[in-house]
This record gives sequence, C-alpha cells and structure tokens, in this order.
Amino acid sequence: MGEIILGSEAVAAGVITRAQLRWNYRPIYTDLYVDRDTDPSIRDRAVGAWLWSKRRAVITGRAAAALHGAKWIDDAAPVEMIWRNNHSPRGVITRRERLGVDEVCELAGRLPVATPARTAFDLGRYLPFEKAVAHLDDLARATRITASEVLALTQRYAGARGVRCCRTAVDMMDPGAQSPKETWLRLLLIRSGYERPTTQIPLFEYGVPVAYLDMGWPQIRVGVEYDGDQHRTDRDTYVKGIRRDELIARLDWLNVRVVKEDREIDILARVRDALARREREGMAVNIAS
Repeated sequence: MGEIILGSEAVAAGVITRAQLRWNYRPIYTDLYVDRDTDPSIRDRAVGAWLWSKRRAVITGRAAAALHGAKWIDDAAPVEMIWRNNHSPRGVITRRERLGVDEVCELAGRLPVATPARTAFDLGRYLPFEKAVAHLDDLARATRITASEVLALTQRYAGARGVRCCRTAVDMMDPGAQSPKETWLRLLLIRSGYERPTTQIPLFEYGVPVAYLDMGWPQIRVGVEYDGDQHRTDRDTYVKGIRRDELIARLDWLNVRVVKEDREIDILARVRDALARREREGMAVNIAS
C-alpha cells in the first residue's frame, strides 16, 4: 500500500515539515495525506479512512473485500466503515451497526477489518443485487467463504436492514466466476429460466483435464463463455482460442461464446439453438429451473 501520512502527527514527530507536507503531499481526507504523485488505491484509502476515524472504525464492504484479496473493486468506490459518526468525509460511508468481536480480524498490520463472512453480509445488504452477487463471487473466490457462513449472520441479525436482499444474493454466490461479466452472464441464464449452470467445468482428454469452460450444463455438454477483449487484442490469446475451440468441438461440446457487443436476446437465442441441436441428436434436455 502507498504511504498515508497523518499530517499533524508527522509534523509533530518531526518526520516532515509543514512546507514539505504542503508541497509534496495532497490531502485525501481531513489531515490525511498521500504523496502528490500517487494515485491511491482503495486499500490506501481504507487505511486513511481508518486513521481519520482516530483508529476506531472497522473497515467493511468493498474496501474490506479488496483487503481480503478480491480483485474486482473500483479504486474510486467509497470506503465503508462501521463506526458511530454522521459526518464522514467525501468517499467514506460510516454506519452505526452491531458488530460481534468474532466478526473482526486484523489485516495489513493493525487494521481492523470485517471478516470475510461479515464483509459478505454487508455487501449483500447494501449493494444492488447484480453488483452484490458479482462482489460476493469475487470475495468467495478470494477467501473460500461459504454461503452457510454468511447466512449464519443473517440469522444473528434477522431484523437488520437488507437481510432479505442479502439472503437472495448469497444464494446466487459462486466462486467459479472469474470476472464480473461471467457473473452477469450466469445471472442472465438463471433469470431466463435455465437451471443454474455449473461453473469452471473441466474437459478431459485421455483422463487429463485439458480445458475449462466458464459455465454450462455437463449433462448435455453445452457450455457458455464470456470472451473478454484480450481475445481480440492479443494475438497469442487469439490463436490459443482457435486451438481451444477445435479441442472443445472434438470433445463433442457445443460452446456458446459471448462478447460485450452481444444483446441479451441474441445470447439466449444461441443458447436455445444449442439445446435444440442436442434434442435433435436424441439427448434428453431438461435444464429448466
């Protein structure tokens, strides 16, 4: 993490002068500074927000997820903290909430952070559904948190704000998602009435795993994948993608590939076409949820 300076403490300790503070640093919160040439990450800002709270708050939400190793966090996202203060600076959200001692751990030295389960509980309650599921997928992948651990907190705090939303989001959590777009695609399929797809499906040749599909239904050998821009902009990735497609076809899988330009209606039409082909081949297709 970048160096966060508590201005008054640094000047009082003689670490820097006021002139150095003014010319070499810029404020991110009241009395909190970062090197003028540094673009602080959400982890940096979490440290600054905790220092702003006079080292009393507990980091939760997206900043906590980032500290636990989640990768899909926008550095501009607000830092959410559990602390009794109604006058937080811009970019910081404080909430007065109950918090058990078993729901806090220490990271990055002495920084108090909500445990993965408590972090997931707060993500599921306060974010819109699709964003919540994407961040829960990301956190589950990073920490291996389980739905039962999070749902235990929904029982502990049964009357808390957003608990019902949290339960719904946690029910959709899947650590197999490897990007927010994969989460979006999985939710699209479920929302359209299909059975929940299996994620990260291994494909075997001669008993050895040779590829993994983002998601799909192994019982009928239909896969669905989201292709990021690297498949178009990186030549090596493009060539490997061609060879991979040949391998998937050789193993008798139908693979529906999705790119960002695709409309939802077109994606679903291609999935229906793949299922119809399996039916014509005499395969029992029953993946309606």
